[in-house]
Amino acid sequence: QAQLVESGGGLVTTGDSLRLSCAASGSTFSSYTMGWFRQAPGKEREFVAAIAWSGNTYYAPSVKGRFSISRDNAKNTVDLQMNSLKPEDTAVYYCAAATARHIYASAYPTATTYDYWGQGTQVTVSS
Repeated sequence: QAQLVESGGGLVTTGDSLRLSCAASGSTFSSYTMGWFRQAPGKEREFVAAIAWSGNTYYAPSVKGRFSISRDNAKNTVDLQMNSLKPEDTAVYYCAAATARHIYASAYPTATTYDYWGQGTQVTVSS
């Protein structure tokens, strides 16, 4: 069983950058597909980005070109670098892990396919 802990959230201004990090426990982290989701007040949880065990990545259209997901299997961490932040990026950001292996991260855009979740970290972007 994996435990996920997010960090790095905060309050920033439009155009700023922020880096979120997710630390995972468990010896099989390197085989997991890791994802980032977000949920704004009154809205459904939405997919942001995913990275497969192969290193393949996949992004939601709303963040492609601005956000970058990466993983360090030696440290059991997955990061989300967020650049050119906008007020609409304001949300609680969640890290998630899927235990089923797939070479392509695009196979994991749906929250129900993930097995483990972190507690979330707040990102607020002021205009």
